[in-house]
Amino acid sequence: MTWLLVQLSKEYTQIIQIPVHYSNAPLDKSISEGKPESVPMRIQDQGFFIIYYQLFKPELNIDLADAEVQEGNLVYKIDSNLNEISEELQIDFENSTFLEDEIVIPFQPKKETRVAVVPNINVNYAVGYSAGENVRLEPDSITVSGPENIIDTISRVQTVNIQRNDVNRDISGTVPIDTTNLGMLNFYKTEVKYALEVEKFTEGSVQIPVEVINVPDNLNLSYFPKRILLYYQVNLEDYDKVKASDFRVVCDYSKVNEGEDYFIAEVVEKPDFVTQVRLSERKIQFVIKK
Repeated sequence: MTWLLVQLSKEYTQIIQIPVHYSNAPLDKSISEGKPESVPMRIQDQGFFIIYYQLFKPELNIDLADAEVQEGNLVYKIDSNLNEISEELQIDFENSTFLEDEIVIPFQPKKETRVAVVPNINVNYAVGYSAGENVRLEPDSITVSGPENIIDTISRVQTVNIQRNDVNRDISGTVPIDTTNLGMLNFYKTEVKYALEVEKFTEGSVQIPVEVINVPDNLNLSYFPKRILLYYQVNLEDYDKVKASDFRVVCDYSKVNEGEDYFIAEVVEKPDFVTQVRLSERKIQFVIKK
């Protein structure tokens, strides 16, 4: 034991590999495979500390924001950042030195594109309330960068899901972008603002004539009912603007399957400010007269 302690108290010179981790990679650059995973350092110290460094290797975190771009590489100058490195590694550089003056990290330029942001915000309104427009996002598109083969397959991203219940007033806030399974991309913006204007709505109804189209000229056809009740929701302020002539209900004979004796009525025209249109019935019976 005495001999071992004496040996470990002596000074030795040893080369160890310091593991390297990278952070803050430029958003327009993709760090290539083959980047240095460690950097060699010559340490001159007592045997106790040499063994400690070998068992519990300090890790060097390289901030790539401090690196320079040179001939297709990011170059991190060790001497220029020695003070920061010394504080992080807690190593006395009077007796220790790196064997390399710089760390060279190869990179590939990333491709950038602008993608649409789609809201994933579910709103359940309180009774008598609704919205005339969809949720607005600001901005409604963001810039992303990444490998070209991945960027070329993406045209839109979603926000994370938000659920709002019993809404009876305007809502707004911020919502993060859903980056699930998109870790290979860099997002220049990770959240957007959302807003929705909520209004007091009321329900109305009108009687609409049923129009049949695409009936062959040689076919004598009779159908029932000839008129149908149509329900709609509208902003209370616009209620008096609604007229039956603003709507059109159509049955298309060309869509009737063989053996069927009914049409499926569809609303093909309505005012833009009217929402949640529905018919009292959709099946319109018909008979062919000979």
